[in-house]
Amino acid sequence: MAPHGLTIGQAARAAGVTRKAVRVYEAKGLLPEAERSTAGYRLYDQADVELLTFIRRARTLGLHLDDIRSILSIKNGGAPPCAAVRDVLDARLAEIDTAVSELLALRESLVATRQGAEACDDASAVVCAIIEESSPGGAARPG
Repeated sequence: MAPHGLTIGQAARAAGVTRKAVRVYEAKGLLPEAERSTAGYRLYDQADVELLTFIRRARTLGLHLDDIRSILSIKNGGAPPCAAVRDVLDARLAEIDTAVSELLALRESLVATRQGAEACDDASAVVCAIIEESSPGGAARPG
């Protein structure tokens, strides 16, 4: 196969990713191993840039590299990966919903702890009674 002509830096810029990302995607099997110039430089073509752009867009949506690899594998097998993409998006939405719920619960705990901490100047605490007296799931205990 003849060299393609785009260096790693040129391909990365064209796709909106870093050179390091290109190397990682290649190492993780998301991008085919690049052709090499006689000097050993990686060389890419427009199809590689399009694939890198797809990977960047998928990462922007929060998809994990394993998910992207699965999607690409389905596409490379000749089938449209749309059903798999829908499944991955649903799973990612569920992960985000769980994370949002956990963050909201943490926020409530912090607000309650902060509200209970107004008059704290306990010199007998190991470090700070505000934290030492807070309950794992909620407000600081009165003290």
